[in-house]
Amino acid sequence: MKVLVLQHESCETLGVFEEELQKRDIQSRYVKVYEDDLPKSFKGFSKIIILGGPMNVYEEEKYPFLRAEDVLIKEALKKRVPLLGICLGSQLIAKAAGAKVRKGPEKEIGWYNIQLTEEGKRDRLFNRFKDEFKVFQWHGDTFDLPTGAVPLAENDLYLQAFRLESAYALQFHLEVTEEMIKDWLSKYEEEVRSLRGFIDPGKIIKDTERHAKDLNTLAKMFIERWLNESGGPTQSI
Repeated sequence: MKVLVLQHESCETLGVFEEELQKRDIQSRYVKVYEDDLPKSFKGFSKIIILGGPMNVYEEEKYPFLRAEDVLIKEALKKRVPLLGICLGSQLIAKAAGAKVRKGPEKEIGWYNIQLTEEGKRDRLFNRFKDEFKVFQWHGDTFDLPTGAVPLAENDLYLQAFRLESAYALQFHLEVTEEMIKDWLSKYEEEVRSLRGFIDPGKIIKDTERHAKDLNTLAKMFIERWLNESGGPTQSI
C-alpha cells in the first residue's frame, strides 16, 4: 500500500499517523501543494490524506493550487478512492462534494469536547470512541453537510466530522503531537496574538500536556482502522 499525502504547510504533517504508517511499512509520498505540482494520476496510490493548512478553500486567487486540488478531489470522490481530510482537508472534501464552506461565527483554537452522532457511534472507525471526547482544533471556517454524507461528530458550534462513501472528513486535528502544537503556536504566533483575550496560549500548552496522550491513542486506533479499510483497485486519471 502507498498513501498520497497532500500537504499545505511544512509544519502540518501526518504526526501520529506517520508513526503508524511506518510501523506497518506503508509508504507515504508527501506532495507540497504550495510548491509542487499535483500528480496527474492516482496510479500507485491506494489512499489519499489531505492535511490542514492556514488558507481558506475560497482563496483560490491567492492560492491557485486549491483549484487543482479541487479537481483531483472531485475525481477521487467520483472513483471512490479512499480519502481522509483533516481540517482544511475536510473543508476541501466538503467543497468538492458540493457543500458550502464559509467563515464560522468564532474560531476554535485549542482543546474542545465533541460528541459522536448516533451514526458516529455505529461508524466502523469511531465505534470504539467514547460518545464524547476531547480533540485539538485550529480553524475558523466550517462546512455544510454534503448531500448524501453521514454526520459523525459535532459540538454546539460546528459539524465536526462526516463520511461520504469512501471519504472521511475531520474538522479537528486527530493527528497532532505535543511537539506539533507547540510548533504551531510559534508558527502562527501573529494569529494567536490577534486573539488575545479569547485564546490563551499558556492554557493551550497546559491542556496539551494533559490531553495529548489520550488523543494520540485515539489517533492510532482511528488510522489503524482506516488503513485496514479496503481501498479497492488503484485508480488513475
